[in-house]
Amino acid sequence: MAACTPKATEDMTDNKIHLITLDPGHFHAALVQKSMYEDIDSSVHIYAPDTPDLDLHMAKIEQYNSREEKPTSWNSEIYEGNDYLEKMLEEKAGNVVVLAGSNLKKTEYIAKSVDAGFNVLADKPMAINAEDYELLKQAFATAKEKGVLLYDIMTERSEITTILQKELSQDAELFGELEVGTPENPAVTKESVHHFFKYVSGSPLIRPSWFFDTKQQGEGIVDVTTHLIDLTFWECFPETVINPEDVSLVAARRWPTVLTPSDFEKVTGQTEFPDFLQSSINEGNLETYANGEIIYTINGHHAKVSVIWNYQAPEGTGDTHYSIMRGTKANLVIKQGAEQGYKPTLYIKPVTEISDEEAQAAIDNLLSTYDGLTLEKSENGWKVVIPAKYDIGHEAHFAQVMERFIEYYKNGNMPAWEVPNMLTKYGLSTKALQMASE
Repeated sequence: MAACTPKATEDMTDNKIHLITLDPGHFHAALVQKSMYEDIDSSVHIYAPDTPDLDLHMAKIEQYNSREEKPTSWNSEIYEGNDYLEKMLEEKAGNVVVLAGSNLKKTEYIAKSVDAGFNVLADKPMAINAEDYELLKQAFATAKEKGVLLYDIMTERSEITTILQKELSQDAELFGELEVGTPENPAVTKESVHHFFKYVSGSPLIRPSWFFDTKQQGEGIVDVTTHLIDLTFWECFPETVINPEDVSLVAARRWPTVLTPSDFEKVTGQTEFPDFLQSSINEGNLETYANGEIIYTINGHHAKVSVIWNYQAPEGTGDTHYSIMRGTKANLVIKQGAEQGYKPTLYIKPVTEISDEEAQAAIDNLLSTYDGLTLEKSENGWKVVIPAKYDIGHEAHFAQVMERFIEYYKNGNMPAWEVPNMLTKYGLSTKALQMASE
């Protein structure tokens, strides 16, 4: 059991962010604290039930505080009890609530936190079904009324190959215009492959058993796909409002990942499947609907996003990402397979005559922001060679999201496109679940 520290009355007249972590159940709740921030107070109030999830969360915070290189100095003040939500709402010990845990209650947590006047930084997904989506819409309306921020953690916008794919797609001389595409050959395709068993911050990741219950975690089609949908909006139509009428759902499907009892034990530490998973047991194995595919249009351009969850990556490999943006002059492709050493790698593949000089000119346009970029001849085009300093890793992207949130908090608002695009994104994913389940 995590140790409880008596709550100290907070002085929030310093214009700093004072964090509250509510019911942490996913390691992303800890990753936002892997770094320290000048604008965030070092004391963090944690409200949670008495569960192993809290112990796992505190172990990660302690790991960050005690590491040799750049240790953090977080002071955790914990309230542990069944009335944790009521206590948080009553005590108002901070001004920003961080949410990363079971998605069964997440939308309710969002709505109640915003209604109480808290800003909210929430891990994806904010909604896992149509009912949650309706509550989320109301939460955004309340946030606007109360003048607080409601924002989701979109780490993939910080990945360097994705950033450069976006930037190069805006270069009409190199890329041309985004193709319209078809359902069979979309203009944009993004596929993400994940693994239940992995290492995080150097240690094997122990996942809570509820992570495999789609009623609590949500199906794959409404979970990781939110990152991919977000990227299609963000890359194809930068800083542009995407309303629900700008998006049309074409097709959606889902399928399960099968885990044996030994697989389940290795990733959760539990020797038996809990009762709430019994309805998903088939011939002694667990079937969890972690995989999904969505085909849709954005402003008339076809896009496809898909997420695949395997149990464990082969030795020496890891999570992978594939992405292509098809232009009238060139395709921009991100691969992350064996050929790339499982590192995201960006390629420019011309579909019309493009000279070396024209390709180099596009890279030169980026050098003022991303120095050190070079081009290397590759099969059917060029590989964009990116200096190692930009490859900071997925975990470091959480600090970059937090820095964006801090900027929004200090400004008192977000860019005009953020909220409508979040609403459209979750409307699309939850509608896709309905279609795939029919």
